[in-house]
Amino acid sequence: MSETIVKITGMTCGHCEGRVSAELGKLEGVSEVKASAADAQAVITSAGALDADAISRAVVAAGYRVSA
Repeated sequence: MSETIVKITGMTCGHCEGRVSAELGKLEGVSEVKASAADAQAVITSAGALDADAISRAVVAAGYRVSA
């Protein structure tokens, strides 16, 4: 299993966390997503390495941005 931490800008509540988790959860190989508005990040557990562009597209699809 692999763990990826993604910094995300714009999440402010539990609803935001749910939207981000749902979109990231659609990525192939993802088994769990824990999004946190308080920490401004999502922790993604997956079977292997994930494509950074795919992660960014999923976050944007949820209505947020990946930050550096």
